Amino acid sequence: MPVLSGKTALVTGGGRGIGRAIALRLASDGAAVGVGYLERRAAAERVAHEITSMGGRAMALQADISDPQACKELLTGMEQQLGAPDILICNAGVALARLLMDTQVSEWDYLMAVHMRAPFVLSKYVLPGMIQRGWGRIVLISSIWGLVGAANEVAYSAAKAGQIGFVRSLAKEVARGGITVNAVAPGAVATQMLSGLSAEDLDEFAAAVPMGRLGTVEDVAAAVAFLVSPEAGYISGQVISLNGAMA
Repeated sequence: MPVLSGKTALVTGGGRGIGRAIALRLASDGAAVGVGYLERRAAAERVAHEITSMGGRAMALQADISDPQACKELLTGMEQQLGAPDILICNAGVALARLLMDTQVSEWDYLMAVHMRAPFVLSKYVLPGMIQRGWGRIVLISSIWGLVGAANEVAYSAAKAGQIGFVRSLAKEVARGGITVNAVAPGAVATQMLSGLSAEDLDEFAAAVPMGRLGTVEDVAAAVAFLVSPEAGYISGQVISLNGAMA
């Protein structure tokens, strides 16, 4: 029997890239999956269709997770149709390459809302059910820049570092409830976030990685799948950085 049979997972930003890979991997492990999206409805629905075509259960769920009320409505809709999440994957993110002096307060606030407030609100609402069931998994997709920082990405790096502090603290609060809380902090991964780079730039980027290649979305999905599996029940408050030995 698949290791996640009978479990339900919510993956925010699940329509493409890392989120899509995670949604498909958790579905292949037996979980019913809510595929969260903001604007790319067709992409999220394609992921849900891929899962149902394999015999799984899935649905696309629209929400602007920077809005706390939208987070609540997202979870209500999912619970009514798929069930309350046993697994929460906070993957949705926003990149911002900007010097600190050029970063607007509104941009800073939006990054914090997406990367910090949304995981707080979503966790706040899913935890009572997880505690009642005596089992739960929360994984935040952070970044290597949350560990080491990045010039020209101060707001993004600060938000991702905040996620790591959130994970380490919440893990201690809920440990006795059978719930684990962890973060995955990818390094350079071949996603649409890098689509603006030329082939030459991508080769140079890959050459700077000791393993000599960029990470894949499947690399990230595999780490998430392990962290939410029954075998990882004693792993909590940790940050798994997939970076090819960059850090």
